Amino acid sequence: MATNHREEALRYAAQHQQAHLDELIEFLRIPSVSTQPERREEVREAAEWLAQAMRDAGLENARVIDTAGHPLVYSDWLHAGDNAPTVLVYGHYDVQPAEPEDQWRTAPFAPQVDGDYLIARGVSDDKGQVYIHVKAVEAYLHGAGSLPLNIKFIVEGEEEIGGPSLGEFVPQHKELLTADVAVISDSSMMAPDQPSIVYGLRGLCYMFVDVSGPDHDLHSGSFGGGIDNPINVLCHIVANLKDEHGRVLIPGFYDDVQPLDEEERELLAAVAVDENRVLQTTGAPAVWGEPEYSLLERLGARPTLDVNGIVGGYTGAGSKTIIPAAAHAKISMRLVSDQDPHEIAQLFEAYVMELAPPTVEVTITRNGMASPSINDFNTTAVAAASAAYGEVFGKEPLMRREGGSIPVVGDFQKHLGLGTVMMGFGLPDDRIHSPNERFYLPNYFRGIETMICFMDDFARRE
Repeated sequence: MATNHREEALRYAAQHQQAHLDELIEFLRIPSVSTQPERREEVREAAEWLAQAMRDAGLENARVIDTAGHPLVYSDWLHAGDNAPTVLVYGHYDVQPAEPEDQWRTAPFAPQVDGDYLIARGVSDDKGQVYIHVKAVEAYLHGAGSLPLNIKFIVEGEEEIGGPSLGEFVPQHKELLTADVAVISDSSMMAPDQPSIVYGLRGLCYMFVDVSGPDHDLHSGSFGGGIDNPINVLCHIVANLKDEHGRVLIPGFYDDVQPLDEEERELLAAVAVDENRVLQTTGAPAVWGEPEYSLLERLGARPTLDVNGIVGGYTGAGSKTIIPAAAHAKISMRLVSDQDPHEIAQLFEAYVMELAPPTVEVTITRNGMASPSINDFNTTAVAAASAAYGEVFGKEPLMRREGGSIPVVGDFQKHLGLGTVMMGFGLPDDRIHSPNERFYLPNYFRGIETMICFMDDFARRE
């Protein structure tokens, strides 16, 4: 496609910014919280809304695909010809719970513009970012009449709960999803004016640990010292999972971890990380972690173990002297190549049971698995992404690993033989998964421009 068609698409995007913002706000009003059963109808409503938005943008075959869980949304446009490349765009329309809602400055599902930011649950993770791609396609189809390449969309409603339905769908629908490269916008840039391309993601192993003792709460004066306390036991187990520097103590945990070679350490070292900015963003008093690794390496290239929640006993106002009947913990482990989440789960289970005394019963449940992934950053698609970022933002993107997990990236590699380019437009201080989630609106609009330039550049290179 001639470059002037790209200019027509860019002109259309610039002229329709307010409409694109209004549509995103409408999308965000739908509380598509995948983990809450009472929101099931709203999750489906979001899928239906997105499918219609795709039709309005000019995409074809847009449909909601039922699964055993929440539905998928598929669409495509395949008229660029057999010699043109095909891009598979992935995203998710489900969002995290809004709780604690009393910490939001505005209602989480009543989007508000605050200066250069749009505040709402899911605005950065991932509704705003996936909608960038829909609007970039619309700009080409409505502004220039056609796309320079073929494109497919697969958008899920279960990413925030591990993506089980899409994990089953991908290997069963290889022909439908065949493409030359996948593109995902579900990550962040280093700063508002410094784009980055993520080439590595950590995997996930999520475990529930339940410790039970007596069959009811006991008076601590009558039974303390004679009946073991499940909270004490759970705290002992948790305290023995890591040392004071963050090194995981589970035997065999690091056996399959691929060490960082000098080339990659130099690549990561080129990414300047402002520790003061990290502290300002997080509100933490100091950074922490394995001292032999840089902060950026700890955040994306090293495995971790974190207690995400722990509860038991009496937590109301005042005191209540009891030995509680049970205690519970939710523990996640972020994994790097070549750690297998199922093998890590087995190691975790064996070690926790070894730590558990015979005075309580311990039950362990697996609640989410995702494999880590590494993508080649010396590809035509990455070069096109770099060029597009450079044209719109005026700076070449930095290459880095991301600490989070996107399960489908590993599925694309394993089942489709498909590399992924992760072109994020969020920012580190977007407060995803937290109250007052926000999206920097200039990057929403620049994101649309960047994807327009990417499609044109990638098609010409291919």
